[in-house]
Amino acid sequence: MKAMVLAAGVGSRLDPLTCDLPKPLVPIANFAIIEHIIQLLKKHNFDNLSVNLHYMASKIIDKIGDGFNYGVSVKYTIEESLSGDAGGLRSCRSNFLDETFLVINSDLLTDFDLTYLIKQHKAKKALASVALTRVNDVSQFGVALTNKDGFIRGFQEKPKPSEALSDLISTGIYIFEPQIFEYIPGTGTYGFGKDLFPKLLALNLPLLGINIDGYWSDIGTIPKYCESNFDVLNKKINVNMSGTLLNGCSNDTSKDSNLKIHDSVKIDGQVLIGDNSVIEENVNLIGNVVIGADSIVKKNVTIENSVIWQNNIIEPGQNIKNTILGFKEIACLI
Repeated sequence: MKAMVLAAGVGSRLDPLTCDLPKPLVPIANFAIIEHIIQLLKKHNFDNLSVNLHYMASKIIDKIGDGFNYGVSVKYTIEESLSGDAGGLRSCRSNFLDETFLVINSDLLTDFDLTYLIKQHKAKKALASVALTRVNDVSQFGVALTNKDGFIRGFQEKPKPSEALSDLISTGIYIFEPQIFEYIPGTGTYGFGKDLFPKLLALNLPLLGINIDGYWSDIGTIPKYCESNFDVLNKKINVNMSGTLLNGCSNDTSKDSNLKIHDSVKIDGQVLIGDNSVIEENVNLIGNVVIGADSIVKKNVTIENSVIWQNNIIEPGQNIKNTILGFKEIACLI
């Protein structure tokens, strides 16, 4: 089956982390977020993928390549200028003219059953479907209003909790029939939520809302990015981790010859340490900690509730708490 990953955005909400790294390559549990998405798509038999690119496109292509290493085929379209998410889909139009297809944003961490979404979309003969999930605080989202059959009848943009008519929000995962391109103009900036879906409603065309349970997180902000990393450590979502997961019960890494941890290191929490890293004497790792591959944590360092990207060196005596240490030692507080 075919799917598209929307990966052209700049990721400004993750500044300064995305100054030198495109958002789809931001790591969750030491895997790029786009790798998690590709693995989920592959699990549900989406093996023919299109990816639209703009910001630091070459870095994403260098990382993912043609998809062979992930068991999928990947084609790229590079946009000279951003044209909205529906405009990004339009740039890949020629790849999606023959069958039902799925579109997913590149800043999502989720374990949703994509097979279920496709089945619901086809069973109810929708032109377009939006995967919906429930949230406690709707004030930061647009909510969808659905009828008894699940079809969307309207939207409410970032309502106050007391005024919200629904707690169902769009997850950034969509399913379309090829006929959808008849309703996307050939040029200009065009968005799904702002332009396309209101147009479908105005024309009384079948826009389905599919309520789905499971883990879902938009990693596009600093707090949600860290929360998502920590959720993986605490098994709130089952996705691949790169490295060795340790906890306060044991720091025995005798089976991990490529990871060097001094016997005096103290671990009190859930800690993921990437391959080929070195943790020197009298280091304290507290709470939820992710350390990327090829990193060195020197003696007498304390790291608490933080994410350290790969290839970092933490100098002796540092106290790092509630911090992300990113590419080229760019740091920001959670």
